[in-house]
Amino acid sequence: MKKILIVEDNEMNRDMLSRRLMRKGYEVEIAVDGEDGLQHMRRDRPDIVLMDMGLPIKDGWTATAEAKNDPELRKIPIIALTAHALEADKTRALEAGADDFDTKPVNLNSLIEKIESF
Repeated sequence: MKKILIVEDNEMNRDMLSRRLMRKGYEVEIAVDGEDGLQHMRRDRPDIVLMDMGLPIKDGWTATAEAKNDPELRKIPIIALTAHALEADKTRALEAGADDFDTKPVNLNSLIEKIESF
């Protein structure tokens, strides 16, 4: 079973996404901001991270860049999630080191295909 870390500050988004992924058989961990996400990555070593970009304390771009610059974390795939669907947002997320990008609201089937591709 794949362990997925969801880094999301919006409680409704966290709840909806985590319940849907657990029903599909994934183990789900939750972090509420970028710093919390990095701590979970270091402690729990998830198989993949779903990283909201617009986070408090440490935003998703910064947390992603830090993870990808950390030799112990850089191999963990990160899918950037954002409500902003502009090409510039996708480019910025990929430049920060995200391995893929998806928009919110999430299309679960599309997201699962991306998760399984890693």
